[in-house]
Amino acid sequence: MSFYGIAGPFISSYLWCTISWNVGSGNDQFDIKEGIVFIFRWGFPGKNRCIFLQFLVKDIQSIRIEIKVGIYPRPIPLTLTDENFTPREIEQKAAELAYFLRVPIEVF
Repeated sequence: MSFYGIAGPFISSYLWCTISWNVGSGNDQFDIKEGIVFIFRWGFPGKNRCIFLQFLVKDIQSIRIEIKVGIYPRPIPLTLTDENFTPREIEQKAAELAYFLRVPIEVF
């Protein structure tokens, strides 16, 4: 029990810092005229706080729908994480994005 009593404050402080620093939030911009996609995310404070990805639309091969449960999902989510979407809503948003970018949808 003493392990949980000691570990609890460290885990809770980590979670509160993650929430207060807004880690993982950001925005996406799809510029079809220029053919460029911009993805911006906030990370933990430090040298790499701002995560900025930029790539060409023609490099996008497909839109992948993958439902992950856990603290650290690997892909960069393109939807807001604080909203609870039903599978039908997720499928609808993926279909709209795939139609906009003219790429197929992969489901995993």
